[in-house]
Amino acid sequence: MDVVGIPFLRVGVGVVFIWFGALKPLGLSPAEDLLAATVYWWTPELVVPAIGYWEVLIGIAFLIPSMTRVAIFLLAPQMAGTFLPLVLLPEVVWTSFPLGLTLEGQYIIKNLVVIGAALVIGSRVEALRVTRLDQARTGQVATQ
Repeated sequence: MDVVGIPFLRVGVGVVFIWFGALKPLGLSPAEDLLAATVYWWTPELVVPAIGYWEVLIGIAFLIPSMTRVAIFLLAPQMAGTFLPLVLLPEVVWTSFPLGLTLEGQYIIKNLVVIGAALVIGSRVEALRVTRLDQARTGQVATQ
């Protein structure tokens, strides 16, 4: 599990962001109305595809280990934005505050797991860099 866990997590997060992000500019995202209502100060025709492309970039960055810091940098404002409906659209996300969530609310709260996954992936960046430096000094070849 130690050998495959982080790479699997990295690919899983990357694929989810690419997939969910690509749905937005294609007009196929079930979250489109929620997103448009949340970012009401911009037109949906602009904001929905823009956020979709942003998410695709996040996904691609997670798939490339050397881009992990970029992925997390891009992820931070995106994740902050995903929690906005909890405050801006309480009638859409809560059936009974604070425990009763609608499907949209559950969709938002599950992002806590995405944040945790990103932190786990990010925690390996420095360890991997140090390992590669050590291997370079000793003449070994890095396997990740």
